[in-house]
Amino acid sequence: MPKGLYQIPYPENEPVKGYAPGSEELESLLETYNDMYNQAPIDMPMYIGSEKVRTNNKIAMNPPHEHAKVLGHFNYGDASHVQAAIDAALEAKDAWSSLPWEHRASIFMKAAELLAGPFRDRMNAATMLAQSKNVMQAEIDAACEMIDFFRFNVYLMQEMYSNQPDSQPGIWNRMEYRPLEGFVFAISPFNFTSIAANLPASAAMMGNTCVWKPAETQMYSAQVIMELFKAAGLPDGVINLVSVEGPVAGDVVFKHKDFAGLHFTGSTGVFQHLWKEIGNNINMYRSYPRIVGETGGKDFIMVHPSAVPAEVATAISRGAFEFQGQKCSAASRAYIPSSMWNEVKEQVINDVKSFKMGSPADPSNFVNAVIDKRAFDKISGYIDHAKNASDAEIIAGGGYDDSVGYFIEPTVIVTTNPSFKTICEEIFGPVITIYVYEDDKFEETMDILNNTSPYALTGSIFSQDRYAIDLACKKLQDSAGNFYINDKPTGAVVNQQPFGGARGSGTNDKAGSMWNLIRWVSPRTIKETFVPPTDYRYPFLG
Repeated sequence: MPKGLYQIPYPENEPVKGYAPGSEELESLLETYNDMYNQAPIDMPMYIGSEKVRTNNKIAMNPPHEHAKVLGHFNYGDASHVQAAIDAALEAKDAWSSLPWEHRASIFMKAAELLAGPFRDRMNAATMLAQSKNVMQAEIDAACEMIDFFRFNVYLMQEMYSNQPDSQPGIWNRMEYRPLEGFVFAISPFNFTSIAANLPASAAMMGNTCVWKPAETQMYSAQVIMELFKAAGLPDGVINLVSVEGPVAGDVVFKHKDFAGLHFTGSTGVFQHLWKEIGNNINMYRSYPRIVGETGGKDFIMVHPSAVPAEVATAISRGAFEFQGQKCSAASRAYIPSSMWNEVKEQVINDVKSFKMGSPADPSNFVNAVIDKRAFDKISGYIDHAKNASDAEIIAGGGYDDSVGYFIEPTVIVTTNPSFKTICEEIFGPVITIYVYEDDKFEETMDILNNTSPYALTGSIFSQDRYAIDLACKKLQDSAGNFYINDKPTGAVVNQQPFGGARGSGTNDKAGSMWNLIRWVSPRTIKETFVPPTDYRYPFLG
């Protein structure tokens, strides 16, 4: 038990390195990238308890920007490996959950320091190789955001534990924040290495043990995450990594009586399917599982006639095309008044023409490859639809080529139809669709925006008119869980803009905040009476 009231220093967000040409940090990162690119192919195991498990079913890991290159293989498992991971998590649970909180905190504080130092280049380089992120996108995600998750979550854990009820004379009330009864299942996406680490880590630091299924296209950087956890001293069995087909994992996990929670980031369709599976099996569980999910988005930029055109154009270029638009927060639709459209259009077209596209090994490339063949085919299909449509026009980009890597040009579609396919459906690629409206239709256009998409993740308003900003904040209050004023709708920072949306975008439990951490505990109220009564009679009885 703790023998003191320990204070974790208030953390600061990890500074983002600039990686300017010729800088020491850029040269160091590129050297690590090249070393990892040229090393012998790795054989990535599953991590189950104390075992590194390998199978005869090897799946190649290929950079999206050079799909003929083999970085290594990960070992594909089956239902028996999922069961073994659950067993390992349950076996580790008693020791881990009873470990004093300051020791759990120390492990993740150490992980943050290791990542800020000796692991930084490896984590960033792995993300560049595995997910085709450029230098800056990798730094923001794989280094800074992951460090911030570890540091702030630990601090918020302390804050949560210190939140205690009032007591009256002769009575001491206290609140105990127990981990959930059972194991937590974490399913993470390809697009953010930091999310991949945080989904199991946030539940684990609250005393839970986890089974973690990363995206298959993110396995290469998931290997580095597991190495980081081990180097920080995370005990065996606390986080168990399995690589199996989704339905195979679900068939074991969601029928296990000790399933206690799902921490998910991915598509809306998959999340809804998993929720149904959990509901169908609800009578099997010891307790009602916690379901936390962040899913899709059809994120918007709403522009008022008073906005500054150059600011709007820059928000489109950055918000829609950084990391090839493969962010759940990426701007994928914009509503622009006709009076400023020509000026915005000219700058956006010039921006897109100026983008360099290619491998992350060249840090001057702003645009890299999309994640895999499936994504390439889906995104290019949307572009082809726009090319053949009578009510839409492609004004920039529109090309694609998968001969070497999965490269798709940043594409700008303009439509006269506010219900056009690409303005309604999530594409998850470097495509934005713009609807130009008449200046006097600002309120009407916001109504269209609000009713166009089933999602409500991120969005922004650009205006120099404070009344218009206030109106947008009110009319669009349910349209985005993260709302930006005069900024692109991407780039949430831990503890500055807690992230999550509602409607079809998830449960809005705000990653990187206490709102998320509290989902991974089951509070127990304890009342202690120092001098209990010895007679049942109350004074009113006389």
